Amino acid sequence: RCDGNDVKALGNAIAKLKAVTNQPKILIADTIKGKGISFMEHTAIKPEDNLYRFHSGAPDDEAYTTGVAELIAAANTQLEQVGASPLALEMLSYAKPAVADGAQRLVSAYSKALVTQAERNQDLVVLDADLMLDCGLIPFKDKFPKRFFECGIAEQDMVSQAGGMALKGLLPIVHSFACFLSTRPNEQIYNNATERTKIIYVGSLAGLLPGGPGHSHQSVRDISALGAIPNMVMIEPANEAEVSLALDYCLHRTISSSYIRLVSIPCQIPYQLPEDYQLELGQGIALTEGQDAILFGYGPVLLPQAYQAAQLLAQNHGITLKVVNLPWLNFVDLDWLEQILQGYSWVFTLDNHYVIGGQGDRIVSGLAELGLSGQIQVRQFGVFDIPKCGQNQEVLRAHGLDAESLAFDINKTMM
Repeated sequence: RCDGNDVKALGNAIAKLKAVTNQPKILIADTIKGKGISFMEHTAIKPEDNLYRFHSGAPDDEAYTTGVAELIAAANTQLEQVGASPLALEMLSYAKPAVADGAQRLVSAYSKALVTQAERNQDLVVLDADLMLDCGLIPFKDKFPKRFFECGIAEQDMVSQAGGMALKGLLPIVHSFACFLSTRPNEQIYNNATERTKIIYVGSLAGLLPGGPGHSHQSVRDISALGAIPNMVMIEPANEAEVSLALDYCLHRTISSSYIRLVSIPCQIPYQLPEDYQLELGQGIALTEGQDAILFGYGPVLLPQAYQAAQLLAQNHGITLKVVNLPWLNFVDLDWLEQILQGYSWVFTLDNHYVIGGQGDRIVSGLAELGLSGQIQVRQFGVFDIPKCGQNQEVLRAHGLDAESLAFDINKTMM
């Protein structure tokens, strides 16, 4: 056992273990999160604090500046003792991308919808994997503390607990980041499905963006990871209005378990859904009209790019593109698909996910089942490689998923 924040002690402990060759070995490294920055260490957490504020998201400017100053001061004290030159930081200017006025926040919309639904159903309970701030669960916890279960960073245990709750007649809604919720407890989610219980899974931080956290947090394989689970309805809302519709559908209009895929970043939405719009399983709705080609997509990140691409195609190339919001990720109504495809010879699919296993594969499969594969040409857009890390617009452009790239590639494909 050693101090996990002491590099020398850690090295010595590992060296000692290497010398042991005749029995199993284990090393316990006692590690303090935020070590070296006074206000980030656990001793700074007050009993009344609901959460550790540095568990998720980046520190704000004040916390970063203060924290770096503490680290530099501590390092310079040690450097002075050995006669070395002190550290000095090079300051670089960085302009934060501005959030446009009127940007929609789907997690906030979900937070409000969740409380509204909980007021109507006392059997609704919420489980969280130490991400209640990011998943929008604080208002629920404050209003229904006895129906909120903090499970910690233990997704497999959380999903198993939800299975037991469902068997006893409760309606569990399980939360984490999509990259974790779809993979770590995948076996437990499948086991729950085999018991034919009803559980709602909500995966936030879904898709390619934000691009800053990197590929460990960019959830671009959750549709494929969960899509084949029996009786699993998968939905990604395209704007705030569709969030409440999606939750209502999962609660009241299906007996199956479900997965709601939520984008976490604020999104500028250029389209509106009709006031009388209702979700119908496997069906979508046109956001733009066009006769030359049709594009199927979902969600608040790429549908706006497709919407803008349609405008660019019309302005620059005279191509009219119908953009369809299809929120269902693992099921397509074939009768609806056949009807909406009438008159089209070009189909494009757009996935905020790996192309393999994404919604586009369902549409291509649907074309084959309808016997239309030889009559319609298809191109699938999405992620083909390990996701890039960077600013959001940079990441979209790097994957060819921004409006300009989509318009260019669609025009080139149809030439």
